[in-house]
Amino acid sequence: MVADGLDDRGDEAVIERLPLEVHGLCGGEPCDAVIRGALAFIDRDLEDLDGNGRASSDCHMVSDEFQLSPASAEARFQRLQRRRQRDPGADDPLFRPIDADDFRIHGEGASDYSNLRENGLIRITFPLPSNVKLIDPSTGLPSNETVVDVWRAVPSAFNVKRTGPDPDPPAWFRPPNPQGGYQLDARFATLQEQAHAALIAHAEIEGEPTGTTLDDLASFQNVLFSSLRLFQASRAIDQGITPGPDPDPPLDDLERQGKVVFLRACAQCHGGVGGIGPAPGIHRFGSIQAQCPRPVDFVQPPRFQFAPCPPRLARNARTYEITTPSGAVIRRTSSDPGRTLLTGFAGGPPPLDDWNALDAPTTRGMSRTAPYFHNNSAATLDEVLDHYTEFFKFVAAVSPPPPAPRPPPISTDGAHDDRPFTPAGRFRAQPSRRKS
Repeated sequence: MVADGLDDRGDEAVIERLPLEVHGLCGGEPCDAVIRGALAFIDRDLEDLDGNGRASSDCHMVSDEFQLSPASAEARFQRLQRRRQRDPGADDPLFRPIDADDFRIHGEGASDYSNLRENGLIRITFPLPSNVKLIDPSTGLPSNETVVDVWRAVPSAFNVKRTGPDPDPPAWFRPPNPQGGYQLDARFATLQEQAHAALIAHAEIEGEPTGTTLDDLASFQNVLFSSLRLFQASRAIDQGITPGPDPDPPLDDLERQGKVVFLRACAQCHGGVGGIGPAPGIHRFGSIQAQCPRPVDFVQPPRFQFAPCPPRLARNARTYEITTPSGAVIRRTSSDPGRTLLTGFAGGPPPLDDWNALDAPTTRGMSRTAPYFHNNSAATLDEVLDHYTEFFKFVAAVSPPPPAPRPPPISTDGAHDDRPFTPAGRFRAQPSRRKS
C-alpha cells in the first residue's frame, strides 16, 4: 500500500531521495540494509506487527523533507474528506485516534484532529516523575494523573547521522543521555531505540520488531542528508579525513556576510560539525522560551516582548507542581516542560535548569522545513529571528549586570553582549535558500 507522504509514486519515491553515492557506496552502511530500511520506512504492515496501519513515512513525509508540516497535514485531511464522499470507508493512517485532541475522552471514537491539522503536532506521552504532579485546572489542586501528554512537531529525518550523542564532554548535568541523543529532548540513545519507541507509540504495534528491522531503519536514516555536500562531509568525518570538504555551497557576498553573523550569533548552539549538530564545547540542552506561555516583562517600558502564543498553541499548556531537591514546592506552567519530564528537575538557575529545555537542532536544510521550533510556532525564518531578537533581550534582562560574567546566550567572551543581531546582521543572518 502506498503512503500518502509518497505522492502515490511508490517505493521509487524513497529511493530517489537517497544521496547519489548511496547507490554505490551506501554511505558506509550495508547496502542491503539501506534498501531494506527504505522499504520498511514506507511499509504500513511491517512484519505483520498488528499496528494501526501507519508507516514511518506517514509522519515523516518523503514529499515534505521527511517531516510533517501543518499545511501537509491539513491537505491530507481535506483530501481524505473528498475521498470519503465517494468511498465512506476511505482511510489515511495519519489520522489515528491516538493523535486526536479528544483521545483521552473518547478513546478510539476520538475525531478532533485540531492539533495535527492546525499545528502539525503529534501527541507524546510521558510518565510523570515521582516529584512532579499535574494541577487540575478545575480545582487548582494536584490531580491523580500519572502521565502527561505534550504536543510536538515531527522533526525531519535528514542529517540524523550527525545529530546523535556527542563523542566528547561536556556532558549535561543529569541523565538520561547527558551527551545527547535523538528526538527533541534526546531521550533515546540510538536510532534503533528511537525507531522501536515510534513503532510502539505512533504505529501502536502489538508485536515486537526484530533487531534486524531496527538496524535496517537506522541504516536508512544514516544516509539521509539534506544535501550531497553534507553527505560527503559526513563520509569524510567517518574516514578521519581532515580537513573535510566544505559542506556549504558557493556563497555570494551577502551570504558570506550572513555566515559571519551566524557564526557569532547562532553557532554556539547550532554550529557542530559542518553546522549539522550542536557545537562542541557547549551544553546542548536549553530553553529558548518558545513554549507557551512565554515570559512577559512587567517593567515599563518592556525590556523584551515575545510574540504571545496563539490560542491554537496556548491551549496545550498545563500547570505542574514540582518538589525540588531542597523540599520546596514550586508551580510552573508550560505547554512542554522539556527534559524536566525525563529528570524531574526544575528550579535551578537558567543555565542548569531542565525546565523547558530541549536539544539544539541542526539548521541545515531549514529553508525547506518551515514552520520552526519544537511546536511549529514560527511560520517563517523572519519569525525565528524575531523570536531570537527578543530572546537575547530576555537573557540580558534576567542575567546579572556587568561586571558579572555574561551568559553564553548573549556573550562570546563572557564580558560583552556581542551575540544579539544588529539590524543589518539580522537581515544577513537568514539561512541561505540554497539546498544545504
